[in-house]
Amino acid sequence: MKKVGKVTHYFDNLGVAVLKLDGTIAVGDRIEFRRGEDKLFEQEVSSLQIDHESVKKAGKKNDVAMKVEGKVREGVEVYK
Repeated sequence: MKKVGKVTHYFDNLGVAVLKLDGTIAVGDRIEFRRGEDKLFEQEVSSLQIDHESVKKAGKKNDVAMKVEGKVREGVEVYK
């Protein structure tokens, strides 16, 4: 697994996390959310948005929003 980003915001009412990317992710990728060595949960990327526009793939330095299947907090790391 390689770190691809971290959570910068989480909107509990929407179940949406905003990620600051260090790598690339795409719709269909399997990703893991981790706090330190602890795996919180794993899910498939079902959709990505940049500035409220749907995209299929996002890369380094992008901030992307995505639906998440569990609760996360700022600072949680994302691995692919």
